[in-house]
Amino acid sequence: MAIWLLKTEPGAYSWTDMERDQRTVWDGVKNNAALANIRKMKAGDEAWFYHTGKEKQIVGLVKVVSAPYPDPKQDDEKLVVVDVEMSRPVKAAVTLAAIKADDRFSDWALVRQGRLSVVAVPANLNRIIRSMAGVGR
Repeated sequence: MAIWLLKTEPGAYSWTDMERDQRTVWDGVKNNAALANIRKMKAGDEAWFYHTGKEKQIVGLVKVVSAPYPDPKQDDEKLVVVDVEMSRPVKAAVTLAAIKADDRFSDWALVRQGRLSVVAVPANLNRIIRSMAGVGR
């Protein structure tokens, strides 16, 4: 099982929306590197739900529940999506400021490639995030 971080502008789709919907199509990704990450996703993977904009923080955890497939709203086969389901909110939001302040994250794509909307989370960093967020296994 892999773990990912999915960024969203809370004004476009927020954790509150995720809690209401329980399941959604993760779409709107157009960056080639982010699309490559979506293509690597498998049903059963987990993903941190990250609010961009003014918040810049991890607010919840979702589960990938489909294999990647072409975005049905687009006429472009390279634009892929996955379906995700809500797992749980975090007990404590993990801010980008806290992540950047911790040297263990210095090489992570979230820190190095700030505009990337879908980021792989290495297992060692996932353990740290889980601890910071108050989310057990």
